[in-house]
Amino acid sequence: MRNRRGAAPPRGGAIPLTPPDLSASPRGSRRAALLSPKTHSNPAVLLAELAFVCLCRFVEHQFAEISEKKPLEMDMKKRIHLELRNRTPSDVRELVLDNCRSDEGKIEGLTADFVNLEFLSLINVGLTSIANLPKLAKLKKLELSDNRISGGLEVLSEKLPNLTHLNLSGNKLKDLSTLEQLRNLNRLKSLDLFNCEVTTLDDYRGSVFKLLPQITYLDGYDPEDREVSDSDGEGGEEDEDEG
Repeated sequence: MRNRRGAAPPRGGAIPLTPPDLSASPRGSRRAALLSPKTHSNPAVLLAELAFVCLCRFVEHQFAEISEKKPLEMDMKKRIHLELRNRTPSDVRELVLDNCRSDEGKIEGLTADFVNLEFLSLINVGLTSIANLPKLAKLKKLELSDNRISGGLEVLSEKLPNLTHLNLSGNKLKDLSTLEQLRNLNRLKSLDLFNCEVTTLDDYRGSVFKLLPQITYLDGYDPEDREVSDSDGEGGEEDEDEG
C-alpha cells in the first residue's frame, strides 16, 4: 500500500519524525502540538520532544530573568578611578559620577587632590550627607540632584568658596531654615530646587530670593521671571577664582 505521494510507509507502522513547522502557528499551538500524545507513536521520540520543550522553557525563563535585572552599580571609588583614565587628579577639570553607588550615603574616594576641578556631578548616587566633601577651591558648578540630602549644607561654603551654580533638585529639603545654610556662598548665582518639598511653601520664590540675595536665578528664572541666559546657565568664566 502506498500513500498519495507513492511512497511506502516505513516498516513497523512508525510515523517518521519531522521537525515541527515552528513558524506556522503561535507559540502556544506549537507547544500543544509537541506535547500531544498523538504526535508520535514512538515513546522514545515523544520523550525527546518533551525534553526539548522543557529545555526551551528553561532557556526562555533564564533570558527573561537576565533582561529584567538592572546592571550592577559601580561604587564611587571605582568610578572615580575609571574616570581618571590614567590622568592625575590635578589634571581633571570635569568629573561626572552620576548613578554610581555611595556607601552609607556618603561621598567617598573624592579628595582635595582634584585641585583644578571646576565641575562635579553626583546625580542619583544615594547621598544623604555631603560632610565628606573635600575642599575644592576652584569648583564652580555642583550637581547633586536626585539624592536624599536633607541638610548639612553649611559644608558647601566651607569647602567650595567659588561655587556659582548649585543643583539640589529632587532632594529632601523641606524648609527655608535649611537653605539659610547657603548664605555664606557669596559667589552663588544659580540655585535649582525642583521637586524639593520646600518649593511647595507659600511665596517660595520670594522668600528664597530674600534669604539668599546673592543668587540671580532660582529654578532657572530671575526674580522678574526671566529665564536664565545660555551664558549664565553654562557658568561663564567672567569671574576669576579666589582663595
